[in-house]
Amino acid sequence: MGYAGGDSDNPTYHRLGNHTETVQIDYDPGRISYRQLLDVFWDAHYPAAEPWSRQYMSIIFYHNDEQRMLAEETKAQQELQKGKIFTEIIPYTGFYLAEDYHQKYYLQHVGTLMEEISAIYPDAGDFVNSTAAARLNGYAGGFGTDEGLQAELDSYGLSEEGKETLLKLAKKGLSPACAIPFSL
Repeated sequence: MGYAGGDSDNPTYHRLGNHTETVQIDYDPGRISYRQLLDVFWDAHYPAAEPWSRQYMSIIFYHNDEQRMLAEETKAQQELQKGKIFTEIIPYTGFYLAEDYHQKYYLQHVGTLMEEISAIYPDAGDFVNSTAAARLNGYAGGFGTDEGLQAELDSYGLSEEGKETLLKLAKKGLSPACAIPFSL
């Protein structure tokens, strides 16, 4: 999680300026294409909703002309289906990592899991950069498949209690009105 798109250096949550909250995705184009990432992006939110602030707007940052053209093409397809789309498509100019307390949001709000993850990743930088923590965060947020979680569960180094907590969270999912998982 971080900030991008604005013109100030080193934004923070409380000094955001004209940046937008965003994620930066490192991906292997041999495993997933940019077009497939765009499909996930469009399916993950309702881009026809007008943003109430620049902080939370729908935005695509492109790195080259090919990405720009694909983003514009998929936006046009969305407009045919949903009407006016408010998503902006702008050149990537940099990404600023958000403060530690904004990282891996779902895990941060589940004390028992976060205690275990903190023991595995005592350094905040290692936690932020961990693919395993990112996957756990997704499962804690109710994303992914039960089959995927079951196949990976033993590889995360969690206690039996931690595994049970994660399984309960993943099965319950999230309340549509609240970004924090239901209590167990």
